[in-house]
Amino acid sequence: MNREGALAEAAQGIVPRARAVAVFGVAERAIMTVVEWLTVGLTVADILVLLAGVIARYVFDRPLIWSDEVASMLFLWLAMLGSVVALRRGEHMRMTAVVKTLPPAWRDFAETAALGVMACFLCILVPPLLQFAQEETVNIMPATNLSSVYRVAALPVGAALMALLALMKLFRTSPPGMVLLALALIGATGGLGVALQDTLQNLSTGAQLLVFFVGLVGLLVCLGVPISACFGVATVAYLSLAADVDLSIIANRLNEGMSSLILLAVPLFVFLGLLLDSTGLARLMVGFLGNLLGHVRGGLSYVLVGAMYLVSGISGSKAADMAAICPVLFPEMIKRGSKPGDLIALLAATGAQTETVPPSIVLLTIGAVCGVSINALFVGGLLPSFLLGITLCLLVRWRYRNEDLSGVRRAGGRETWKSFVRALPALALPFFIRFAVVGGIATATEVSTIGIVYCLVAGLFYGGLELRRLKAMLVETASLSGAIMFIIGCATAMSWSLTQSGFSRELATLMTSLPGGAPMFMAVSIVLFIVLGSFLEGIPAMVLFGPLLFPIAKSMGIHEVHYAIVVILAMGVGLFCPPVGVGYYFATSIGKVDPNEGIRPLVGYMISLLIGLTVIATVPWISIGFLH
Repeated sequence: MNREGALAEAAQGIVPRARAVAVFGVAERAIMTVVEWLTVGLTVADILVLLAGVIARYVFDRPLIWSDEVASMLFLWLAMLGSVVALRRGEHMRMTAVVKTLPPAWRDFAETAALGVMACFLCILVPPLLQFAQEETVNIMPATNLSSVYRVAALPVGAALMALLALMKLFRTSPPGMVLLALALIGATGGLGVALQDTLQNLSTGAQLLVFFVGLVGLLVCLGVPISACFGVATVAYLSLAADVDLSIIANRLNEGMSSLILLAVPLFVFLGLLLDSTGLARLMVGFLGNLLGHVRGGLSYVLVGAMYLVSGISGSKAADMAAICPVLFPEMIKRGSKPGDLIALLAATGAQTETVPPSIVLLTIGAVCGVSINALFVGGLLPSFLLGITLCLLVRWRYRNEDLSGVRRAGGRETWKSFVRALPALALPFFIRFAVVGGIATATEVSTIGIVYCLVAGLFYGGLELRRLKAMLVETASLSGAIMFIIGCATAMSWSLTQSGFSRELATLMTSLPGGAPMFMAVSIVLFIVLGSFLEGIPAMVLFGPLLFPIAKSMGIHEVHYAIVVILAMGVGLFCPPVGVGYYFATSIGKVDPNEGIRPLVGYMISLLIGLTVIATVPWISIGFLH
């Protein structure tokens, strides 16, 4: 065949693929347009329903008995459709450190296989979710007198849309041959599991757990599969191949994990954090702190620590917290001679330090899944984070002891006072949120609703609120919330499987038999959550192991709030500790700095955090001293 003929034949193959890709692209955009507007409507409706409940309770003293049911129904639809948006935007949490080390060709295949695993898992999930929704038709919600199917139908609809989009994205972004090879490999692995079913069922419980919940989960995490699917695939494989349990139980556990009323606050705080950033309130806060401390050696580093302490937790995303602070401070800090690597290291360290600052989404999650009082967690989380901030500031003082301030202008008293007055609404918001929840004046959900109205009014007053950006912020809220909630649902199903397998009893026996009693248990927990934080991020690690470890801690006489604060901070250290911790790479991408530049200075900050964490673990009063 001559060259012209070969080119013509190749072109004939390219044109149909290009047409298919174009069709998939148009279909994806059409679906996502509808889904995104639905998430916008659901988010607004949820906020309005909760706001109506707040007004009815506090203004008219006549609580709305139906508001929680309606809000819960809207929330589940928001969570599932938000998961669809997150899938389309590639925002489901996953670990990519291993995949990034592969050669380009292998990396592309790994990405294709990871998306293929997600698609297959979702396709397997749809039938049991449909069965569960059908069974719920007979259950009536008492306040609204509506069938529960109107609520739980969100589960199969969301899963089906995610499966469809995953398959379309798979064939749109990867060559057909690579897609078919990846799907064939996934199918062959599943077929091998079915062929070995009798062997798997005859294994000891410990061996089964190693195969499914260590080996399989570890492989999928390293492959870059979204964490939610890693948990889901391992649970499906264990229940169907080893335990021989009907998969409908997964639907029940998924619904249970995503149904806690406490978690209603998650999208509200996410949206509140986005408003705080977009209205310029966060910038005003940083500006005041800069005028107050910017003239001392290491002053802007102190401002970074203080600003993260104030802002942290409100957005529900560490990336959002860092993105609100970094652009304001980094240019001036670099102008003063700070090295970009040191700035990134401190930013990452403050991300770990502020994990327990309320209203942290991790605090809300651990309160929901482990039955710990949210008020107590909000009280207990403030002082430990403040203590870790002091350890970071001590290191900053030493590192910047010779900083040249000859060219630094000191803000005058009048200028500082003026910036304080302008920043007062921003400074007051975090304190109001924490005081209202801690004081029992309002729930976290109610406070977040009030905070949204507060930010909207303040944004209009300061002129920083751009109405055209509201849709984008609402969609981003749905995406982040959906990714978080889908992880919680899948992790709840996996945690249930671990409990039913007898693992929780074996774990309790192992942990209680450790030499050294409670101190050794606490030390092992710290190491465990540092490792888990590196690989799984905070929320998956907490949802998966919290229900298993908290009863053990309680049986050993460790206060549940003290234990929660310690393991959350340990998880934060792992999350921001390279080479695996994904939080560190969030920081480097936001600061636009090469990750290698920050690793050496980060070592000192991490040592400081570990020293502070040891003190917190050793002295329970730091976490529980202010509890009533």
